[in-house]
Amino acid sequence: MKRSGSLLAAEEKMDRVNAVVSHPIYREYYHRLEKLEAGRKFCRHQMNHLLDVARIAYIRSLEQDLGLKKDLIYTAALLHDIGKSQQYERKIPHETAGEKIAQQILESLPEETAFSEAEKWTILTAIRGHRRLRECPDVLEQLLYESDKASRMCMSCPAEAECDWSEEKKNMEIKI
Repeated sequence: MKRSGSLLAAEEKMDRVNAVVSHPIYREYYHRLEKLEAGRKFCRHQMNHLLDVARIAYIRSLEQDLGLKKDLIYTAALLHDIGKSQQYERKIPHETAGEKIAQQILESLPEETAFSEAEKWTILTAIRGHRRLRECPDVLEQLLYESDKASRMCMSCPAEAECDWSEEKKNMEIKI
């Protein structure tokens, strides 16, 4: 089957995302988190959540005509909870640990999949700010924050009644 030029271009744009998720440091922290959350009944921070955040953020970016690159959005979303194991194991806020881990990954990507310094700064700022929105956030930072919150489907969670999130914080309807 012959591929169209636009399909091939879309696949190529995800090379950097795939370089991140296949990176040994990413795999190490992702699998560590997977083990730590294996029996967790509340929100988990695995690939389904990470991709939900990425997809919601990408849809919002398109709808709002933000002009953000798809692979930049996906990379930030797939990295935003990478420090969660450090929060469980060492009580380091996961946005702080995640920023450091993400920086190690981004700084060690091969040249053909490397992000520019400005792109790295944007991704790291979004990771650092995804839990508590600061005054005057960057575009990707705010998008990641909002998409992370919108990704939770509390209305269908079997542990919703036991969750300590406030009723205002819980997503009891579909949001995009």
